[in-house]
Amino acid sequence: MLALWALVLPAGTALAASPYAGQEQRQIKALSAAEVDDLEAGRGMGLAKAAELNHYPGPRHALDLASELGLDAAQTEATRRIFDAMSADAQALGRRIVTAERELDGAFAEGKFDQDGLKQSTAAIAILRGELRFVHLRAHLELKAVLSADQIRHYDRLRGYTDGGHGIHHHGSHQNHKGG
Repeated sequence: MLALWALVLPAGTALAASPYAGQEQRQIKALSAAEVDDLEAGRGMGLAKAAELNHYPGPRHALDLASELGLDAAQTEATRRIFDAMSADAQALGRRIVTAERELDGAFAEGKFDQDGLKQSTAAIAILRGELRFVHLRAHLELKAVLSADQIRHYDRLRGYTDGGHGIHHHGSHQNHKGG
């Protein structure tokens, strides 16, 4: 029986490839090409789900749904300004994150890390990622003040969200927006 295990065990471990297999070929090991592209393009990547799923619409989707939401010219312009600012900030931060991840990867590849350097690099990346999330969440917060409660409810319906029995509370300056 022991001889059988001696034959089976090595075969079983050889077949169990790491989920990382193939990723060693990436330019930046910790980021897929799609993640690099998303970061550099300033895409949301789910960073604003806390807002999006709690009745704080996102500017990109609000612009896409402008006619369905009945956005007037002033709302459309305000939404565009929010989106453009978010996009510019997110792209700049995304590029910085990619650069920092590339430097982290390079330091490991060259064997140049000690614990202090590692702590500094990972802390810097964490701060950048936090700033990126803030940029996306802030845009949702700003947009809520532009839309009426009815538009927010309609946005949620169009996006496939339900309010789960909780009312949508509007805290913006245009609660009774009449489209002026």
